[in-house]
Amino acid sequence: MDLWAAFLRDDLRDVIGLSLGVSLSATFLAALVGLPLGGMLAVYDFRGRRALTILLNGLLGLPPVVVGLALYLLLSRSGPLGWLGLLFTPGGMIVAQAMLAMPIIGALAHRATQGPWREYGDALRVDGASRPRVIRMLLVIARPPVLTAVLAGFGRTISEVGAILIVGGNIAGYTRTMTTTIVLETSKGDLPVAIGLGLVLVGLSIAVSATAFLIGEKGEE
Repeated sequence: MDLWAAFLRDDLRDVIGLSLGVSLSATFLAALVGLPLGGMLAVYDFRGRRALTILLNGLLGLPPVVVGLALYLLLSRSGPLGWLGLLFTPGGMIVAQAMLAMPIIGALAHRATQGPWREYGDALRVDGASRPRVIRMLLVIARPPVLTAVLAGFGRTISEVGAILIVGGNIAGYTRTMTTTIVLETSKGDLPVAIGLGLVLVGLSIAVSATAFLIGEKGEE
C-alpha cells in the first residue's frame, strides 16, 4: 500500500476529526481555567502566591503517563470518580489533555499579564475596576502573548499520546486519535499509515508555531 492510498482510508479521516475535536475541546477547557489563574497570580497578593506560581511552572514538565495513570485510578469503576463513566471515552481524553495543557496556558498567561499589571494597575484601580474585571482587561491588553499561550496549549494537546492511551484505551472508531494510531500502526509495521498521519501532525505543529510567531510579531509592531 503506498502512502497516498493509506492516507485516503475512511477511518483515518475519522481519526483526524476525533483528534482535532478532542484537542480543541481540551484546549478550550484548559484556557477556561489557565487564563484566569494566570491573571489572578499577577493581580492578587495573597499568602502562598509565590509557591503556587512556582508549582504552576513546575507542572510544565508533568509526565503524561503519570497524569494518565492518576486519571485511570480516579475514573475506574472502583475509583472515586468512576460514577462519571469517563474512562475509555473521548470525555476522559479531553480531561487528560486539559490537565496537561492548563499549566502551560496558566504559566504563560501569568507572564503575559505581569507587565501590563505593573504598567496599568494603578490607573485601573483608580478607575474603581474590581480585580476580576482588571484580570479580564489585562488579558485583552496582552492579547498577542495570551493567544500564544493558548496556541502552546493546543500544541501540547494535539501531540499527546501517553495519557490518552491510558485513559482512552485506543478503541477503534471511538477513542483512537492520530498519535495513538501512529503508535499502533508502527508496531504493526504499517509504515505508510504511520508516516501519513505523522505528516499531518507535523503540518499542524508547523501551522500552530507559525501562527504563534506571527501573532507575537504583530503584537510587537
